[in-house]
Amino acid sequence: MEQTLTHGGDWAGYEAQYGTAPLDFSANISPLGLPPAVREAAVRALDYAASYPDPLCRALAGALAQAEGVDPDWCLCGNGAADLIYRAALARRPARALVTAPAFSEYEAALELVQCRTDRFALREEDDFGLDQGFVEAVGPETDMVFLCQPNNPTGRAVPRPLLERVLERCRAVGALLVVDECFCDFLDDPGGFTMTGLLGEYGNLLVLKAFTKLYAMAGLRLGYCLCSDRALLDAMRGAGQPWAVSGPAQAAGAAALGETEYVRDLRALIGRERPRLAAELSRLGFRVIPGEANYLLFRSHTPLIQPLRERGILLRDCGNYHGLEEGWYRAAVRTAEENDRLTAALEEILKEGAP
Repeated sequence: MEQTLTHGGDWAGYEAQYGTAPLDFSANISPLGLPPAVREAAVRALDYAASYPDPLCRALAGALAQAEGVDPDWCLCGNGAADLIYRAALARRPARALVTAPAFSEYEAALELVQCRTDRFALREEDDFGLDQGFVEAVGPETDMVFLCQPNNPTGRAVPRPLLERVLERCRAVGALLVVDECFCDFLDDPGGFTMTGLLGEYGNLLVLKAFTKLYAMAGLRLGYCLCSDRALLDAMRGAGQPWAVSGPAQAAGAAALGETEYVRDLRALIGRERPRLAAELSRLGFRVIPGEANYLLFRSHTPLIQPLRERGILLRDCGNYHGLEEGWYRAAVRTAEENDRLTAALEEILKEGAP
């Protein structure tokens, strides 16, 4: 029986149906591919495949701590950021939590696992799905946990740093843990102006999530990490899952990726060029485009797009299953100029075919 998948990136399902690889705009992965040095590090680590990987990820955690400017004991690695989302929910076991709508669905899925009541703060289309002061006020005395994505997935909108700090302060006042998912933060024009890592020492109720998945095209290796100055919480999260969550090749690949400064610079330059160009092309075609700031764009179409694009070898993310969105909303990753042109050409063809 065919299973229904809730996320993008189902290249395997496409290949099973069509016998060839798709051009995947449904997953927000670096279009530059896995850096060669990262691939080589993962392959070399296979020499130790007969041994268990380090359950504490000592070498990787040390390298991450140096890169992030934090204490190594503040770092916990996991099998992608999703693994750490579930570990945080299992360790904290909140009775009530707050998320935005729309937002990455795994926040709610993890909270449901621990029978947590989840409140949704609706982001409004008329405000381009931007967060406002109302979210701060929605953090009540009964709130135990808050999830925010910086920038939001799927809207691509970043939360202004002063507003995010007010959310953090409000969370501390009511005793809530604020989980800030920064997996896409490095794609912003000024990541340093948005990241919350500098406040970790001051706020023990802050947990920052990050991953190698998108930035280094390492989705298949499964590697993420979180940063928090509350060591008791990290210990509880460590005990909330299996001890060998991160494979040896993934640990080696992560350490190598931290040295790929030129790769990151090239990728950020590419996204910086192509995001506004793709947004302009989508707008030209008549779509309602949200002014995203990450490596993807949310847009609305009155013409169904998933199957027509699929028949043309292209995958797009249907966002109709996000809380707060409805049928007709789609998310497209920002890829290379040639690939983006292929997408817009296919969309133009589809719209012409559907025109009266």
